[in-house]
Amino acid sequence: MRRRPFLKAGGLGMALGAVAAPAIAQSTPEIRWRLASSFPKSLDTIYGGGEFLARRIAEATDNRFQIRVFPAGEIVPAFEVLDAVQNKTVELGHTASYYFSSKDPTFTFDSTMPFGFNARQQNAWMWHGGGRELIREFLKAHDIHPIPAGNTGAQMGGWFNREVRTIDDLKGLRFRIGGVVAGQVLARLGVVPHAIPGGGIYPAFEKGAIDAAEWVGPYDDEKLGLHRIAKYYYYPGWWEGQAQLVVYVNIAQWESLPKSYQVLLELACSDMTNWMIGKYDAENPAALRRLVAGGTQLRPFPRPVLEACFKAAVELYDEIASKNPEFNKVYDDWKQFLGDEELWFQVAEHPFDNFMARHTYARKT
Repeated sequence: MRRRPFLKAGGLGMALGAVAAPAIAQSTPEIRWRLASSFPKSLDTIYGGGEFLARRIAEATDNRFQIRVFPAGEIVPAFEVLDAVQNKTVELGHTASYYFSSKDPTFTFDSTMPFGFNARQQNAWMWHGGGRELIREFLKAHDIHPIPAGNTGAQMGGWFNREVRTIDDLKGLRFRIGGVVAGQVLARLGVVPHAIPGGGIYPAFEKGAIDAAEWVGPYDDEKLGLHRIAKYYYYPGWWEGQAQLVVYVNIAQWESLPKSYQVLLELACSDMTNWMIGKYDAENPAALRRLVAGGTQLRPFPRPVLEACFKAAVELYDEIASKNPEFNKVYDDWKQFLGDEELWFQVAEHPFDNFMARHTYARKT
């Protein structure tokens, strides 16, 4: 008496299974995308972040969503990644948005502003201060869906072939620096800024085309060999208290992704940010020790130099904001959030960090 209902139920279950299997397959299609990086393959952290992203995506989808990563220059040059994603030459780009600030200085907020946030503050602004919404609204006009993907943390001030004792020592200095806005700040002080991709810095030094250059910090700078071409290593990199990297996706291609893949891509980018900050923080101390042991002369920028640079930066921001509505819209929000963050960090973070800097355990070993 119960056999017929049981068969009916079993038949219904089999039918549902037959329907569900294709539906699941359709919701997780096989996708092969290409990612153009703005960074050279020799840098296993800033370029390696793209490879880390690709591995995470492949592992999470049983290789149904695969991303192939290409270093700068293999498909497009470092500073053409934005264009490549816009015109669908590639599906993804991994880059620093300030590379494209010659198109509009508003791009800089998606990366780093001179005398701006540190890495934690940038993260807070992006996720809880309205930054992510402002940046996505701005980049939508460029057919780009941006996803924060990596961060270098605070950077060094770079390599110089002569000492910087006063602001006058900057006059006429040919300096490789990332981003138009930082270059404009330095130009007000007599520096001649040069935009050169990471892989081109050493050759430019070697040919005498530049007198100084900044990249990231000890771990990457050592890999690029910059200590072999310049003697003085300055800090801090006030133009990059952090440097947020980004994955660009063409909006049409982003919208073509299943929702589950969209979520996964954003989660993997967040994972990559944690991985990259951790790797730099783990690798930079030992690299700095090696550089100093090898003869590198570590120098702080003199306080009057920093003050003059800060004054020039604020004046520049106000001038750009008065002429560029997009920049002004983001700047107002960014400036307010930065002020609030610094107030909090002065109460808790800075006193703790300063105390620990005087009493670090490492000095006892």
